[in-house]
Amino acid sequence: MTRRLAPLVRFTVAALAALAAVALVACTGGTSPSPSARTPLVVGLGFIPSVQFAPFYLAEQEGYYADVGLDVTFQFKIDPDLVTLVGQGSIDIGSADGTSVIPAVSQGIPIRYVATIYGSFPSIVFAAASSGIAEAADLEGTKLGIPGRFGSSWIMLQALLGSAGLTPDDLEIVEYPDFGQGAAVAQGAVDAATGFANNEPVQLALSGEEVVVLHVDDTIALPGPGLIAGTATLDAKGDAIRAFVAQTLRAMREIEADPERGLEAAIAAVPELAEQREAQLAILEATIDVWSGRVTADHGLGAIDRDGWQASVTFMTDLGLVPNAVTVDALVTDAFLPAD
Repeated sequence: MTRRLAPLVRFTVAALAALAAVALVACTGGTSPSPSARTPLVVGLGFIPSVQFAPFYLAEQEGYYADVGLDVTFQFKIDPDLVTLVGQGSIDIGSADGTSVIPAVSQGIPIRYVATIYGSFPSIVFAAASSGIAEAADLEGTKLGIPGRFGSSWIMLQALLGSAGLTPDDLEIVEYPDFGQGAAVAQGAVDAATGFANNEPVQLALSGEEVVVLHVDDTIALPGPGLIAGTATLDAKGDAIRAFVAQTLRAMREIEADPERGLEAAIAAVPELAEQREAQLAILEATIDVWSGRVTADHGLGAIDRDGWQASVTFMTDLGLVPNAVTVDALVTDAFLPAD
């Protein structure tokens, strides 16, 4: 699937439909439990506080978590550390990439993926439209920037190239360990790069460049970032996890309907975001766009694409990234999603 982003792009979100669909997942009808009566919940998010975490900020600031008896504390960790800490129970619930969950569970880390946040896989390949790149086959013989041959971007790239009968050997790959591949595209140092749908191509488009984005979803439904919890935590704090998921999804629906509300929540949590308000709103709108996918569009935010997980297990096993056989039931559970 190819999407073109015009200069000063504006992302279309079905705001009216989302507004009509907003439902209050939990109505307590009374005052919040006192702090001493709330269940403490340590929540791990990505390494850098950003507008992409607006639903968590909004739910905390509006008292949604407190209203259902939760005392939430946020911690910011890189993905590999977060997966380990969740498995150990040091963090109760966190955001992690589905492609990190599969090898982790295969190696015995006791975690489950309990809710989808990104219904579309956010790792993408992007290029300036002037490059002439319009589909995966056009990457043959090009120079492509990537942080390294690891992680979700590397897995995505191999799947995307495979859809056109290509391998990484069919192009020149330039590694940018400092994640400077976006600047490299802007400067013409590389023809294309891997990135995230709600980051580098948004920044490039805001600079006035027309951007082409190549998505992997039509090739294989790789599982994007979602909420994970340790199996021991699910046993000990199942009701709290269920309540946290419901209130987070509630905040996501409200931000779908009113992105400005999400932006204000993010600025309240991270005041320096106000210095680039237009860019941060564009990033948030792009984030909202990738919350929706083929399964979440039909079954609601949070829904888990079990068929996609199975295809991903098979694909990652073929890549040699799954050392021990693992089933979808060992990876995901929908028991902590709202009933309706």
